[in-house]
Amino acid sequence: MKKTILVHLATGFEETEAVTIIDVLRRANLDVTTVSITGTLKVTGAHNISLEADQLYDEADYAHAAMIILPGGMPGTTNLMNHKGLAGQLTLFNHEKRWIGAICAAPMILGSLGILQDKKAVCYPGFETKLTGAQVLQVPTIVDEHLITGRGVGTALDFSLLIVRLLKGEAVAAELRTSLVIY
Repeated sequence: MKKTILVHLATGFEETEAVTIIDVLRRANLDVTTVSITGTLKVTGAHNISLEADQLYDEADYAHAAMIILPGGMPGTTNLMNHKGLAGQLTLFNHEKRWIGAICAAPMILGSLGILQDKKAVCYPGFETKLTGAQVLQVPTIVDEHLITGRGVGTALDFSLLIVRLLKGEAVAAELRTSLVIY
């Protein structure tokens, strides 16, 4: 059974989004692995905060992964978008209807790959034209079939809890919301 969630890190990623997603999903006892596409485990974000990834891209087990998550940030999103291997995995996950999550500017990667065609999606303000083929909404987060998108840093908790709700159920998401003191 596919169960691992792969959170991808590229130089210039949005730190708050990445850490929030990793933290909340791990609190929900989901199997989260951080994946560096940089060739080194240490990845520096957009605000000069570095994280050490669990694995390099070439070590990641996509065959047994349930979800790919793409934090936003610049130039992190552009760096993710330019990684050909990741683009291939995203295309495969979309074809197989496996979960894909993207927040902030990162939904533009899905738009560039044609993954958002005829889907509802959200993104960071100003990137709407990059969501090729999507019905762009102005809500914090949205799920359409196997695609989950979020608008940005301020929606990172909502985005993460939506993933928890989808994968673990409403009760676990509600319990986390309470324990994190989210109103």
